[in-house]
Amino acid sequence: MSWVVDTCVLLDIFENDPEFAIASADALDAHAADGLCVAPETFVELAPAFHGNIAEEDSFLAGLGVDMDFGDAGSATMAAAKAWASHIERKRAGRAPRRPVADAMIGAFASVRQGLITRNASDFKILFPSLHIAEP
Repeated sequence: MSWVVDTCVLLDIFENDPEFAIASADALDAHAADGLCVAPETFVELAPAFHGNIAEEDSFLAGLGVDMDFGDAGSATMAAAKAWASHIERKRAGRAPRRPVADAMIGAFASVRQGLITRNASDFKILFPSLHIAEP
């Protein structure tokens, strides 16, 4: 059974954190034989480090031997990662309110389906401008 790798461990390695990078890399090495993977939420949280470039994020994780098999949730996870990275860039530039990552995931799942029924349409339209939204 594989080990799920948390976002902070991956960021330690990616950012070459002076305090934690070596210990985090050693922990991955110590558990690699059992298999390593990330949850969809981790993939989304990590996306801003790569400015939403999914190919670069995939390459980084593959280089560490970390699996990203999200099954049926794969396309929604990728959409959420791109939306979240875009939101974080707008937020850092002072052009976006603080939003939970859950909105990115909910909007992404809705974007690969019929749409979303919500009373907070404006929150989702920022992340997913072409999302079909039904408001009660």
